[in-house]
Amino acid sequence: MNPSTSQLSPTAHAFSQLFSSTRRGARLARLLAVLELHAWGCPQDASERAEWIVAELAANAVLHGRVRGRGFRLGLAFDPGTGTLRIEVTDARGERAPHLVDADADGEGGRGLLLVGAFADRWGSAAYPPGGKTVWAEVSAHGGPAGRAVRSPGPVRSSWRPGVVG
Repeated sequence: MNPSTSQLSPTAHAFSQLFSSTRRGARLARLLAVLELHAWGCPQDASERAEWIVAELAANAVLHGRVRGRGFRLGLAFDPGTGTLRIEVTDARGERAPHLVDADADGEGGRGLLLVGAFADRWGSAAYPPGGKTVWAEVSAHGGPAGRAVRSPGPVRSSWRPGVVG
């Protein structure tokens, strides 16, 4: 038997919270995300990019994914060992898949996913049974955004529970 030293990777962090599908809920999601990322020691560049992403995805969940009486869920997972931050926003409107649109230069909307693509290294969406969807984005704390949109087989499955702070 060879003696070996095993190195434990730093503890991964997770956060999940339900919010009301209102502008106030979207704002609160952004503010709590910033507080969590700061508490976890997430690098400033990644935290700032994540703040924009959370703001856009939460706003989209409120504007396009709202079902009366149903909220949206924000999930964050940060692995300091790999430097990967994953952001997930789940809403109740699975039939409304996110898609990029040609935004009118003078229009007030239509740029949210363009901003997500600009700040994220990867992003995509997946069905969230029974009738919702999860839009996710990944940010690397070790590099700049590449903004590639991809499809995922589904949201990250973990021990997250709504309302439990990791």
